[in-house]
Amino acid sequence: MKKITVIGAGTMGNGIAHVFAMKGHHVTLMDVDAVALDKGMATIEKNLSRMVSKEKISEDQKKETLDRIKGAMDMEEAVNGADLVVEAATENESLKLDIFRKMDASAGPDCILATNTSSIPITKIAAATSRPEKVIGMHFMNPVPIMKLVEVIRGYATSDDTCNTVMELAESLGKTPVEVNDYPGFVANRILMPMINEAIYALYEGVAGKEEIDTVMKLGMAHPMGPLQLADFIGLDVCLSILRVMHEGFGNPKYAPCPLLVNMVLSGNLGRKSGKGFYIYS
Repeated sequence: MKKITVIGAGTMGNGIAHVFAMKGHHVTLMDVDAVALDKGMATIEKNLSRMVSKEKISEDQKKETLDRIKGAMDMEEAVNGADLVVEAATENESLKLDIFRKMDASAGPDCILATNTSSIPITKIAAATSRPEKVIGMHFMNPVPIMKLVEVIRGYATSDDTCNTVMELAESLGKTPVEVNDYPGFVANRILMPMINEAIYALYEGVAGKEEIDTVMKLGMAHPMGPLQLADFIGLDVCLSILRVMHEGFGNPKYAPCPLLVNMVLSGNLGRKSGKGFYIYS
């Protein structure tokens, strides 16, 4: 695959564009918001500069990587001629379905359409297109340039060829792909989000303070960061969205989001990206 298009220049999208360009692919990073697109491109440049300062890459490699990335604001222009399109927009079902309809209309017949969704059913997204056999989940972890895992999620109609191609492509990026089937939350979030939700319940019910809860999980379970700090890093709105998808998908009350999480999102305290969540960020 020579030409990759990434839809959405936010945290995940610019990270995905970064890793593809680093491995020699020509990447179009598309966003309808000019400010978001500029910020995404600046983030890639900043992250590459950090790699240069740590002597992980040379200044020439940084320049070559940046030269392989171009920005776009028009869907048809961005998707035209692409071998793979990876959607990395906000975790909103109606938005993603609309994007996939437009991607399907603009992409060539052989183009694979992937989504970085962390919970929305691949089968449902694929049904919005005329090529469900070529639709797949490609769930990168944050931060994308560092984290090795890629969950590769097969929808009901995803073909073996599509799955094999994406598995091989992820390996070529230096990632470790893991094939999973299309159930709410997949594997990563089906296990992670109930843990985060339970940590929020522990805080909500006064079992312990936030620092104490996070310290127990870091020191007792050898987690690199506590669940409340991790929730802030992911985004509390994203956590809430994933829990709601799982709650609706399984119909099991154990996935019901904690009222404290709901209220924090309603108040605009979304974690690190808003400056305040369980912790305050300058």
